[in-house]
Amino acid sequence: MKEYYTIYNDVQTEITEKKSKFIANIYKVESVEQAEEKIKSIKKKYFDAKHHCIAYRIQDNNGIIEKFSDDGEPSGTAGAPMLTILQKNNLCNVIVIVTRYFGGILLGTGGLVRAYSDVTLNVIKESILVEKVEGLQIKLKTKYSNLEIFKYYCKKNNIKIINIEYQEEIIIKIEIEKDKKEIFFKDIEDKKIKNIEILELENRYIERIVEK
Repeated sequence: MKEYYTIYNDVQTEITEKKSKFIANIYKVESVEQAEEKIKSIKKKYFDAKHHCIAYRIQDNNGIIEKFSDDGEPSGTAGAPMLTILQKNNLCNVIVIVTRYFGGILLGTGGLVRAYSDVTLNVIKESILVEKVEGLQIKLKTKYSNLEIFKYYCKKNNIKIINIEYQEEIIIKIEIEKDKKEIFFKDIEDKKIKNIEILELENRYIERIVEK
């Protein structure tokens, strides 16, 4: 597992270069199928546009899946620079689609690269970025009398509580960053956290909002 960034929210921005309008949409996607659905949706929405250039990077169990398309623009002027920007920013599980309405004035290869790059950078800048870091999701059990004490411990140590189930005893699901794992288990062992029973552990990416 490698740490990477994704986006929290879908964003749209646009720029105009020599009467050509470039509309960039960035979406959070979890699979190639989701990415392809976004492409279909944009093509339907802007059916009268000349080009829909795309770049995406998607993390799966076998690594990162990457794809780009110039969609009729001169080779290397649109999708490739867009993908390069995603790579340089270590962005995954995102797709950027740039729709171009041709304004009648040729931009040349350099102008196209700048326009597609600028609008891609803009839409990333307007997004809320999320850092995906290695971590654990832990399900644990505690007593009702211990709930508020444990919630205070989590707040104090920046541990995210995902869910609380009120059964005969309290079932709590938390997310914890990998580098906090040893401290957390040592606190249980040393009785700094009392009446805690671990039920399940799962390695997974967890999210951390990136402050601007």
